[in-house]
Amino acid sequence: MLCDDCGRNRAVVHITQIGPNGRVEKNLCEECAANYSEFLVEPQRRKNVSMNDFLKGVFSADTGAAERTKEQVTELVCPNCGMSYRDFQQTGKIGCSVCYSTFRRQLEPLLRRIHGSSTHSGKIPHRSGGRLEKKHEIETLRRALKECVAQEEYEKAAELRDRVRLLEKELEEKEGGRADVR
Repeated sequence: MLCDDCGRNRAVVHITQIGPNGRVEKNLCEECAANYSEFLVEPQRRKNVSMNDFLKGVFSADTGAAERTKEQVTELVCPNCGMSYRDFQQTGKIGCSVCYSTFRRQLEPLLRRIHGSSTHSGKIPHRSGGRLEKKHEIETLRRALKECVAQEEYEKAAELRDRVRLLEKELEEKEGGRADVR
């Protein structure tokens, strides 16, 4: 296997980094690896260069923007309770309900990875008789209807509108004429 940087010499250093941008592999010859750090060239100075520093040097071009973004994220602070995103990362606990909207961009991918979704879907009481499910479906259909109208997909929008009206009618009949889902 040839060096990824120069393409001439045989690669003797093989490094794999798994980060926010996915998996990045580097295969380097001894000369190119030495360009990233003095780690391989000067054994007497080797004790001053950690493996972590060497790897940072190898992947610095790939992670520079990610590091700056990460620093900006850790500076986020909830205006309500004063909790910072860094505090959340250390404790794993949210300070208040406003934290969810303050840290929304960072929390959504995390929640999707952990729970498979970023929307809460808890249990529905049996006595509700499916009312909550219908209300949720109506809300979802209304959002889809707005998207269709915005994209000028009027035929699909008409189908969604009819479905919303049907569900509202069913809900009104179930509740005995007191349906207000808008």
